[in-house]
Amino acid sequence: MSELIKVEKMIADDIGVAIPNSASLDDLKVILASKFNELINSDFNHLVQLLYRIDVSETKLKQALEQNEGRDTAGLLADLVIERQLEKIRSRQQYGKRDENISDDEKW
Repeated sequence: MSELIKVEKMIADDIGVAIPNSASLDDLKVILASKFNELINSDFNHLVQLLYRIDVSETKLKQALEQNEGRDTAGLLADLVIERQLEKIRSRQQYGKRDENISDDEKW
């Protein structure tokens, strides 16, 4: 399964947005930015909870907002969420591999 499909699934599960099967990375950013704009205007606390649950770095968020003053906040959030989901996928791929040559006695 491609990284984009994995990211789409994670985002759909975490945020509860419908993502079309043929969505590109740009489409995904637009969908997320739209959802984040909606949350910024109607339910900011829920947005903060989502970012916390997805584990978006508060430090990275502050830096992105400071360095991109005047840019669409929802677009920045979409970029950070996609970046974080990709980090999770790559981390799981890297550390999820098990050495099958380890005896049962040595596994924990």
